[in-house]
Amino acid sequence: MKIRILRSAKADLKEGYHFYESQAAGIGAYFIESIYSDIDSLKLFAGIHPVYFGSYCRLLSKRFPFAIYYRMEKGEIRIYAVLDCRRDPAWIKNKLQ
Repeated sequence: MKIRILRSAKADLKEGYHFYESQAAGIGAYFIESIYSDIDSLKLFAGIHPVYFGSYCRLLSKRFPFAIYYRMEKGEIRIYAVLDCRRDPAWIKNKLQ
């Protein structure tokens, strides 16, 4: 199944990269690698994750406190957001709407 990372999720990834890279050199790249590994796992496990905020499946990252929000639409997996789980749930819900 094809995976499409939407522009909104790419912006989230860039923001996460810059945050972790500002903590220490190299952590931002490790963050991106880890999240992409989690996203690749959707090829096997898409659709088994719990649904949040009405219609988004949520995959929790294995190494970082981030969640990947996606939907399965028109024969592909669409990644809508990659968000920090430490954010206020109301903020996350707003971001997804």
